[in-house]
Amino acid sequence: MRLIFIIAMVVLLIYPIFSQENYLNYDKQLSELIQDIDKDSISILIEKSEYKLTILYNDKRIKSYPVVFGSNPNDDKLKQGDSCTPEGIFKVRAFYPHKSWSKFIWIDYPTANSWEKHNSAKSNGTIPQSASIGGEIGIHGVPEGYDNMIDEKYNWTLGCISLKNVDVNEIYKLIKVGTKIEIRH
Repeated sequence: MRLIFIIAMVVLLIYPIFSQENYLNYDKQLSELIQDIDKDSISILIEKSEYKLTILYNDKRIKSYPVVFGSNPNDDKLKQGDSCTPEGIFKVRAFYPHKSWSKFIWIDYPTANSWEKHNSAKSNGTIPQSASIGGEIGIHGVPEGYDNMIDEKYNWTLGCISLKNVDVNEIYKLIKVGTKIEIRH
């Protein structure tokens, strides 16, 4: 039994958890996949359980990217400091270059639905009455030289969605204020 465990650990070290085969068209540039891009036709789907961000064009899946989340990737965000990534329908609020992780795509969390979940959690005692809902959730890159955090599925953010800088740079060109972002478990 111990030998099987050792072999399994060696395999995990040799083969990273992230595999390109799990991501649609990851080896292609978006400019190869979509001609004459209309930003109004772009939306984003984030599947936390799959560690995946997918670009949709006219509701068709075009390309997906590996992503990581807050240190509690399983639960929905209910309050500031819970290290959870929120689930629901959001929109891009703003986007800008960021000195620590290349680009920042700021989403409009908290939404009315986020507030409903937050207030319900307060009412049923799941979170303290004094809890704040939080904010400043976004999609961003990693500190320079730390792409391995994505490859190893290391959930390091406080609730944001993080991907490799080269990937966030590609997505950044396609989005606009108001782009729809759906985050599912």
